[in-house]
Amino acid sequence: MNLKLHRFPALALVAVLAACQGDLLDSRPTDSLNDAIFWQSERDAVNAVNALYPFLPGQGEMQWDMMSDIGHTTNTAAQTASVERGTHNAEMGLIGNTWDNAYQGIRAANYFLENLPRVLENDPSMSTELAARLEAEARFIRAFLYARLVMLYGDVPLVTHTLTLEESKQVTRAPADEVWDYISSELQEVAEVLPESYPSSDIGRITRGAAHAMRARAMLYAGRWQEAAEAAKAVMDMGVYSLHPSYEDLFTYAGEGNAEVILDRQYAQDVAANSFFQSFGPRGMNGSVGISPTRTLVDAYETINGLPIDEDPEYDPLNPYANRDPRLDYTLFLPAFSDDVPGELLYNGQEYDPRPGSGTADEVEVDFQRTKTGFNTQKYVLPEDMNDRSNGGTNFILIRYADVLLMYAEAKIELGEIDQSVYDAINAVRQRPDVGLPPIEPGKSQEEMREIVRRERTVELAMEGLRFFDIRRWRTADEVMPGPIPGMRYIRSGETEVRTLTYGGVVRAFNPDRDYLWPIPQQERVLNPNLTQNPGY
Repeated sequence: MNLKLHRFPALALVAVLAACQGDLLDSRPTDSLNDAIFWQSERDAVNAVNALYPFLPGQGEMQWDMMSDIGHTTNTAAQTASVERGTHNAEMGLIGNTWDNAYQGIRAANYFLENLPRVLENDPSMSTELAARLEAEARFIRAFLYARLVMLYGDVPLVTHTLTLEESKQVTRAPADEVWDYISSELQEVAEVLPESYPSSDIGRITRGAAHAMRARAMLYAGRWQEAAEAAKAVMDMGVYSLHPSYEDLFTYAGEGNAEVILDRQYAQDVAANSFFQSFGPRGMNGSVGISPTRTLVDAYETINGLPIDEDPEYDPLNPYANRDPRLDYTLFLPAFSDDVPGELLYNGQEYDPRPGSGTADEVEVDFQRTKTGFNTQKYVLPEDMNDRSNGGTNFILIRYADVLLMYAEAKIELGEIDQSVYDAINAVRQRPDVGLPPIEPGKSQEEMREIVRRERTVELAMEGLRFFDIRRWRTADEVMPGPIPGMRYIRSGETEVRTLTYGGVVRAFNPDRDYLWPIPQQERVLNPNLTQNPGY
């Protein structure tokens, strides 16, 4: 069954599997399907595991970049802006909903795993091989959700069966190291069961490569460099994945299903659509500008000479987007700098000119729906969706091979094992055919290589929802987050003075003694006093 086309009717099972009433750690579902009509056939098992896939994140992943140094929440009243300000607390909906959604998925996976053996009993025609694969898919999703929880909250309850009501009132937070151990073990085990690929009728399902890649990501966040390097190398040694030759096409309809994609959230127009265009497109194309990318991101892109802009004498500050890493233009709509340096054309043929006084629909400082920085996301905002902005069908990539290469390189750098394979991994990403930056030459120190791989992650993976977590695991958020939001540099029409746009409507703050973890939601602690709180909340 092709997940992109057929799995979404099974979404009706989500409520059954999640049973989302009350405490997310409480008793088994109260609205369970009648045993007489479910858990009887192979089809029931397939439909049930299909209903777990929507617990994997999708379009909403972009919100994490809103709360990092490379993006800003355009809607300053949103709760993500409270995280930017450092004023978030244990009663905030974003904090509680993120926890709830993860534990809904975990409980749904537990419920599925407990009932799968009944299908084998009731349907002799179902193969044990298929049952093992479905079990592995469910365990992967559960491990994925636990990785998200421990990255955000630290110590969390580790629940691997459906709880009774009484049990739910007694669970405690497991140490983060114990949760990481569990995640690593689960992903290792399911990787031995999952196939390398699927026929076209099952495109979109979790593969062996996804299990290894997710383990690499989890272990990188846990600071377990050896395990991260081994897991990333396992993906590389499969020989299944490769970098797509065109970064520009990677996030488009034309690029779907290419050999770089390891796991993506499947979308389909008219069936289970995304709203990337409506949510993130420029005002000049009637988008809502959900994210305002910052100058921090823009300045991170090197020149085509492979140098930072402040180190390349050929960089022209009066034509700042010329001769830059091509990924900059592929990722963002670039604004007009001056009358002589116009902005790029939007899909409707209008110039992207957000400069004050431009009079365009994108002009900054006019209303709350305009970009606050002058920059706008282009990644996943596609011309095919312009006339039906909330009915997009392109998939959202959750894990791709470029990330695996950079994870491998980072883990080896942190281990102090900077051999040729590290340079090869980074250079493969930098020298994608339509990027074509100069290679990193051997002989760099560990500190130099650490800076290089972090910069590469910043620009390669921008607007994919990973930066929020990276600056937290690197423990650099307290350095890069505080202060006003840095925006574009520009010259107003008819003038010669270079101005700098700085948005002060949100002044960011980050308390290193508190903000590297989110609080445990207050409602969960009311329902279960055994759940302790993180420091500072």
